Amino acid sequence: MQVSIETTSGLERRLTVGVPAAEVDSEVQKRLQQAAQNIRINGFRKGKVPMKVVRQRYGAGVRQEVLGELINRSFYEAVSKEQVKPAGQPSIEPKQFEEGKDLEYVATFEVYPSVELGDFSGFEITRYKADVSAEDVDKMIDVLREHQAGWKEVDRAAQDGDQVNIDFVGTRDGVEFEGGSAKGQNLVLGSGSMIPGFEAGIEGLKAGEEKTLELTFPEDYQAEDLRGAKVEFKVTVNAVSEKELPELDKEFYAKFGVEKGGKPQFRKEVKANMTRELKNAVRNKVKTQVMDALLESHKPDLPKALVDSEIETLRQQMLQRFGGQQQNFDVKSLLPDNMFEEEAQRRVALGLVVGEIVKQHDIKVDSDRVRELVEEMASTYEEPEAVVNYYYENRQLLASVESAALEDQVVDFVLDKAKVTDESASYDDVVGSQKQS
Repeated sequence: MQVSIETTSGLERRLTVGVPAAEVDSEVQKRLQQAAQNIRINGFRKGKVPMKVVRQRYGAGVRQEVLGELINRSFYEAVSKEQVKPAGQPSIEPKQFEEGKDLEYVATFEVYPSVELGDFSGFEITRYKADVSAEDVDKMIDVLREHQAGWKEVDRAAQDGDQVNIDFVGTRDGVEFEGGSAKGQNLVLGSGSMIPGFEAGIEGLKAGEEKTLELTFPEDYQAEDLRGAKVEFKVTVNAVSEKELPELDKEFYAKFGVEKGGKPQFRKEVKANMTRELKNAVRNKVKTQVMDALLESHKPDLPKALVDSEIETLRQQMLQRFGGQQQNFDVKSLLPDNMFEEEAQRRVALGLVVGEIVKQHDIKVDSDRVRELVEEMASTYEEPEAVVNYYYENRQLLASVESAALEDQVVDFVLDKAKVTDESASYDDVVGSQKQS
């Protein structure tokens, strides 16, 4: 096998490979002889078909199959010989495929960049120290009650926070416009669901009362023909309801899986969940700072093939979230590459830098940390041990946890070198900002 390689630009390499004709012909002859033992052709007994006939019938197909396998095998032998690491699949350009002549092709591909690690001692990282207080638990329970709240009809004027059931008709210059009317629609006042002034205009009305609202659509409204338009809405209030919070009783606790122990056990469960969430938020905030610092101090060249692959992964993840995989539409038109490019570049860059840290410092996956992460995830289920077993029996799932554990170990490695400042914070400071980011 003859091999030559050249650098065309940046990370791109051009590999020319030649495979002797004798090797190609030998493999084709071997395959045809094997086929001749099993094929059936009218007029010949099984295994007695002349090689001339076999070659006429199957020679071209077998040769294509052999060429494909030889290209694949010889390419990886060639890159191993040249000690280069391809990033993504090569583009193959055939140069010589004729029978009886040496196989020759050109493979164009990108290689992984070399990453020179910097000094981590200059990194400044803030590590937050926070606890879950009794007041934090009280606030969380109030939030849970809000989520489970119902609506109770009342005989009074509507006010901010109430739910009203309304009929309304929207007109522009005395003519109804499309999408401007509804009957029996529920609306929570103060929710911001309607255009400015609509909800505030209903406050003070009782069931059975009517009011005409003179409003103006915002200049950035989604419907172009209504941007900045002056309109009128004739509104009839059918009912006014106020929010009714559930009592803290057995029925309420049961909705969150607490069947025994009453209020003390419920508070204990809520605090445990909040503590777990706080721990993850603290860890993620530190991790984000470390990763940002690594990106800021390392600017590796990014193989286009890896970025393109990451873009496609992000696109598919978004499709899965919205259940759009089977829809008949142009995915790349609806979700173009530039929507994901920045995040894809970040992921690829971090992958290269983190991978180099792992390689240079020989960081191995800590099995105890993997177990800890699996048990932490399993603790939120009714049968944690069954979930743990499921993870350890599923190689793909376990590999994803091992990857997360290894990344955490890299973060710890960098933290040992960096300047770390501990800062006290509240639960809301840490978890609240984490949810907003």
